[in-house]
Amino acid sequence: MATDKTFSVAGISKLNGNYKVRFANDVMRIKVLAKSGHEDIRLADLEGEFTKMDAAKALLGLDEFQDAIAQSTITEYIEDNSPKAKVSKPVAVKATKTPVAKTTKAAKVTEDEDAPF
Repeated sequence: MATDKTFSVAGISKLNGNYKVRFANDVMRIKVLAKSGHEDIRLADLEGEFTKMDAAKALLGLDEFQDAIAQSTITEYIEDNSPKAKVSKPVAVKATKTPVAKTTKAAKVTEDEDAPF
């Protein structure tokens, strides 16, 4: 939803067995939806101009949208269109070898009788 469009009418309708949230600026949109084959058209005149997300949230509280079908349709719309929090991908750390101190071979010691130890 990258637009600033506002709507004064919102509701739900059923087309081909699927319910969807609908937005308009005039209740006469019912005629167009009916002509296009929509069924169970329920549009409500909102008290003001709302963005799609705000209009959908307002629909949740209206009496004519309290049935299970309307509530699930509107809730699904809100969940699908809510801004998602960016999940940061873990940064791959390049494995490096830790330096290992080189050891030198010890010289072979022979026992001397004259050695102090």
